[in-house]
Amino acid sequence: MAVREESETADGVVTRVRPFLRLKAVIERRDSRAGRLFDGGIQFLIILNLIAFSIDTLPSIPENLRITLAGFEIFSIVIFTLEYLTRLLVADSRPRFIFSFFGLVDLAATLPFYLAFGMDLRAIRALRLLRLLKLLRYGPAINRFHRAFFIARDELILFGTAAMIVLFLAATGIYFFENEAQPEAFQSVFHALWWAVATLTTVGYGDVYPVTVGGRVFTAFVVIVGLGIVAVPTGLFASALSKARAEEDEAKRRK
Repeated sequence: MAVREESETADGVVTRVRPFLRLKAVIERRDSRAGRLFDGGIQFLIILNLIAFSIDTLPSIPENLRITLAGFEIFSIVIFTLEYLTRLLVADSRPRFIFSFFGLVDLAATLPFYLAFGMDLRAIRALRLLRLLKLLRYGPAINRFHRAFFIARDELILFGTAAMIVLFLAATGIYFFENEAQPEAFQSVFHALWWAVATLTTVGYGDVYPVTVGGRVFTAFVVIVGLGIVAVPTGLFASALSKARAEEDEAKRRK
């Protein structure tokens, strides 16, 4: 609509609008060769970043290689920053893009570099791994996961809340059963939370376990509940994935 309105007023203005629309199509769509090349280039750069990050953690690497990695980091941050600014420029709603999931991911992919500029803070440098989340934007399969999450979002939030309640109740229960028998392992409900997490997720590290009869019976019950905690969200998400795939097929048929 914007192009048509501008074409009625002056052709010279149209020549300035159309490049903007072409840039927007390349950045946000994958149905053109330029769009696919852009997406592929960003994905390749992300993978190279992860490899470079892993190499940089080696205890002893040549100084020239370390300098090369630092140069590659600067090059990457320039590309990611330009990508973020360009996406912000072509966004239909800039505030919505800034606070969207992918907008925050793009910002997190560049911000740690500027925060750590001139400093050697390992915690901040490790945030570069957030660039891995940028891969979530690319590929139909990953996009399907994204849609599936939003389809089952309410159910997952409800189940997550219920799981937190069960986790607290499990920690409280084992505390009352085992506190007197194992005062060091189960000093408080907060200390018992580690046991509750390991048991409810059916991991069972074995570093902390009940020794009383009541504690063992209670643990058996918690393990059974834990099997459901693992299985229910898996079923919800699998159903949502099937629905997302059906929506994709329906959209293709309409085209």
